[in-house]
Amino acid sequence: MSKKTKSSSGVWQSIFAPLAIIISFIAAYLIFTKILGNPVNFEGGNPKGHPLQGNLIGLMYKGGVIVPILITIVIVLIIYFFERLITLTRVKGKARINVFVSNLQGMLAEDRIEDAIVACDKQKGSLANVMKAGLTRYRALENDKELEKDQKITSMKQAVEEATALELPVLSRNMVILSTIASISVLIGLIGTVIGMIRAFAALAQSGAPDALALSTGISEALVNTAFGITGSTLAIIFFNWFSSMIDSYVFKIDEAGFSLTQTFAASIRK
Repeated sequence: MSKKTKSSSGVWQSIFAPLAIIISFIAAYLIFTKILGNPVNFEGGNPKGHPLQGNLIGLMYKGGVIVPILITIVIVLIIYFFERLITLTRVKGKARINVFVSNLQGMLAEDRIEDAIVACDKQKGSLANVMKAGLTRYRALENDKELEKDQKITSMKQAVEEATALELPVLSRNMVILSTIASISVLIGLIGTVIGMIRAFAALAQSGAPDALALSTGISEALVNTAFGITGSTLAIIFFNWFSSMIDSYVFKIDEAGFSLTQTFAASIRK
């Protein structure tokens, strides 16, 4: 990858997060006002009144001003779910990893290093990048007549470790956003819950007959925000754990392939 490509990728990554949040908030506001707050969902066509019986959309609108924030969080979560899914699918490369590694091992056994490097270029992905770095160092060290055997093996290990370290940020990028959403979604939902309960108790505290509309609005606000917050947090935890498992499995395969390459190199220089 060229420096220009890396720079462009870095710029895109730096603006992706704020752009995703802004777009998500705009979409959430439109959903809240145009869909949830549509007059057809309420008695008498008045969004300030009671939702129609059994109308969950109108009920969600009664969740109040915290609802657009929670919808924003859910949309951001969905965006980053697909971003992680696409990225982790691409870093695996074109062919199946086990088949690719098996083919490389066959080429190494026949000392076809150049063919193996070409195969890495075709495969693409993080594993192929690490193996290509190792194979490039492999051939260079084979032709080096000055270094001792131990120095060559150390240099080989270093090449694989450095290439792996460069790939790890790509694998773990944006995972912190999923973990953050898992934490804050419930907390923001609880803020809406507390606001709703305050309004409900304020309606009960009025002298004379309690304001039934204010009471029901407060309870609705509390329950809707609780539901939204728990839903967002639950999905974020599921996505985070799933992607973490994928990343750990992939890193293990990279380490395994790198170790195999180093051992093959060590065996070849003993001959």
